[in-house]
Amino acid sequence: MAASFAPPRLADFLLTEKLGSGTYATVYKAFRKTDNREAVAVKVVSKRSLNKSSVENLLTEIEILKTVRHPHIVHLKDFQWDSENIYLILEWCSGGDLSSSIRSRRILPEGVARRFLQQIACALKFLHEKNISHLDLKPSNILLSGTVLKLADFGFAQYMSPWDEQSSLRGSPLYMAPEMVCRRQYDSRVDLWSVGVILYEALFGRAPFASRSYTELEEKIRSDRAIELPPGARVSRDCRDLLLRLLDRDPDSRISFDEFFLHPFVDLEHMPCAESLGNAKKLVLQAVQKDQEGERTAALSLYCSALEHFVPAIHYETDRQRKEALRQKVNQYVSRAEELKALVASDNKISFENAKSSRDILREMSRDKPRLFAALDLAAAAVAKEECGMEDHDTLDLYQQSLGELLLALAAESQGRRRELLHSEVRRGSVTVGSHSSSASLQRRTS
Repeated sequence: MAASFAPPRLADFLLTEKLGSGTYATVYKAFRKTDNREAVAVKVVSKRSLNKSSVENLLTEIEILKTVRHPHIVHLKDFQWDSENIYLILEWCSGGDLSSSIRSRRILPEGVARRFLQQIACALKFLHEKNISHLDLKPSNILLSGTVLKLADFGFAQYMSPWDEQSSLRGSPLYMAPEMVCRRQYDSRVDLWSVGVILYEALFGRAPFASRSYTELEEKIRSDRAIELPPGARVSRDCRDLLLRLLDRDPDSRISFDEFFLHPFVDLEHMPCAESLGNAKKLVLQAVQKDQEGERTAALSLYCSALEHFVPAIHYETDRQRKEALRQKVNQYVSRAEELKALVASDNKISFENAKSSRDILREMSRDKPRLFAALDLAAAAVAKEECGMEDHDTLDLYQQSLGELLLALAAESQGRRRELLHSEVRRGSVTVGSHSSSASLQRRTS
């Protein structure tokens, strides 16, 4: 009797423990029968369980996985068949799936969830460029190899151009977009909804439509009520914005793929990857050069830009000794950036004192220009806040608003003494805004 539950036999592989099973497939851990005993995952599909639809899905899955190679997509190494089964030999991921990871930790810190999201987004960008939609994104279909995520199970995946539409149900109800559950025409944007559900679950420990029955789940999905974050949810402004835009019930107003890839919370430019360290080193060399030349504001800006690549480089590094050496280097750059920040602030204070008299003259000459006069008032308010030690986002906003108005006034001003004073004010404002922006970036990266 027990023999009927034994794994099937494959000439080149020894199938061992069962990892999971679905409607028509079972996945086993296996080892290649060679000296290196390479570990793989073998997806075993029983031919008897296949109908016309599932045959088409399987053929599409094999075709897609044969043609795609990406660090965040599970690699199909080979496929075989015999009289009873079809076998997909897949890359082995030792860390289980994202669902197990979330359950074991209950919730993921926003920083961890963000790094996972970046990897999902990186894989989706690759698929989107090839007009491939996954159509079954969920935590159990996202595997972990160390801290690297890999999209898996392309059994429902389809080639879908942006104008292609489908109406058949695909995927798991808890992660299905409303337009799919309601059996309306849908397109590749359903994957974005699923990403929103995955991010929500990672951050809050449950999906937004967690229910006790399918009927209750369907009612919640069909409802017109906007998705809300749990009471007291403590997430960043960018994270909240992305979540609510992904989980928009209306696919026409839901965030688009291009907007998703460029969203500041996703920030693909600074995701941990093989290029992170090289980008960081290039920028830090430029920072050191500007520092040596005495160009403090430019050096500060470049150090901050370098840190935006050094931090993901640390996360990407797997060797403990190299990771620790990187941390020590980064701490040195952070210290120098902090010193430069103080020096630039001191330089600006001296500049403020020198600028005071010329700004007062410009104010007197601008009483007949209400918008210009108001812009100078904003600049004065920003200076006053900074002199009181209030270097916050409100101060930067005041500087930016003032600079915007001053630039407009400068463009319309004719030649003369007022234009000269206005030009000097704009130049000082630009330097100050650049300094504040660099400081804000430094605070975000080192907090």
